[in-house]
Amino acid sequence: MNSDNRIVPPLQPSDFVRSLTNDVLGVFSSMVGMHDLLPLPLEMGFLTHFRSNITSMVGLAGSCSGLICLHAPLELAKDFASGMLRRELALDYDECIIYDAMGELANVIAGAVKNYLSITGTDIRLSLPSIFTGNKYTISTGSNETENLTLGFATTQNCFLVSATIN
Repeated sequence: MNSDNRIVPPLQPSDFVRSLTNDVLGVFSSMVGMHDLLPLPLEMGFLTHFRSNITSMVGLAGSCSGLICLHAPLELAKDFASGMLRRELALDYDECIIYDAMGELANVIAGAVKNYLSITGTDIRLSLPSIFTGNKYTISTGSNETENLTLGFATTQNCFLVSATIN
């Protein structure tokens, strides 16, 4: 974190990991109907190169700046949207609905991060969600002055990542 005069709440890594994990589990249980997500160990060394994936991102600005990202395989993102709408969707037909669902999930997770960071009264605003998808892409975030955290979650058939980069 920067050592300038901004009021930045101290990120206690274990508290933040626990809070973000619980928030993600809660969001996916209540919004998607996925009650059996399994948090993956932090030591796994998660992927940064994706194939046929979708990434939804929400920016943080104000006393803290950063980015909250949700990365999922396209087929799993379709399952998220289907769970949110309680109806089956098709990848090729319901693409915009899937993108909207991924954006909303990232937005709700970012709102939980904002709430965690705002405990000390810091002023943080969220951007609108942005969606990226592709057959092959790489992500890279942060620097040595930035707090980076990537959490993995497994469903019964696949896994997805939630990453937070906070400065």
